[in-house]
Amino acid sequence: MATTASATARASGLGSRAERADAARNRGRILAAAEELVAAKGVAALTMNEVAAAAGVGVGTVYRRFEDQGGLVEAMMDERERRLQEAMASGPPPLGPGAEPVERIRAFLHAYVDVLDTYGPLMAAAEATMSPERRHRSGPYTVHREHLASLIHEASPDADAEYLAQALLAPLAAGTFVQQREQQGMRLARIKAGLDDLVRGLPVPA
Repeated sequence: MATTASATARASGLGSRAERADAARNRGRILAAAEELVAAKGVAALTMNEVAAAAGVGVGTVYRRFEDQGGLVEAMMDERERRLQEAMASGPPPLGPGAEPVERIRAFLHAYVDVLDTYGPLMAAAEATMSPERRHRSGPYTVHREHLASLIHEASPDADAEYLAQALLAPLAAGTFVQQREQQGMRLARIKAGLDDLVRGLPVPA
């Protein structure tokens, strides 16, 4: 009996690991399919049924992984933020290490504009429910601020790196970005060029 029980336990453990691996694969497949749909049609056109069909899974699987459309979009934003932070920490230059500080600052600002171009309306809606204090204490904002402050300090130790980092992030508030894009009709190239002008105004060698 002991042998049978041990075998059952081992089999159960193998089954659990296989189930977890299958769940992880499904999650990755669903997120990849959702990203492709958003790139093709925009966030507003995203539906659970479309994602399920594109990922090749049942719609019930999508609901089990993400509960609803809001949960799916939140997971997509989290995944995009994770990839951005990985690129900042260990990716190729200029976003990652190896480039001059000012070039890394520009690369980060441009990369974040690209994130806003996909998720700006959703992020703006989320920001509208937060106090400024809460938004500025959020994990992503803190990471971005500290990243910019470190690069500014590296380029110019005498500069007020903390203030300047916050000043560079201010135009990247989602609400501001959405207003520029949807109400003022600004193109991405214009927004990125404006951020470049701000960087050139920093008290650092540009």
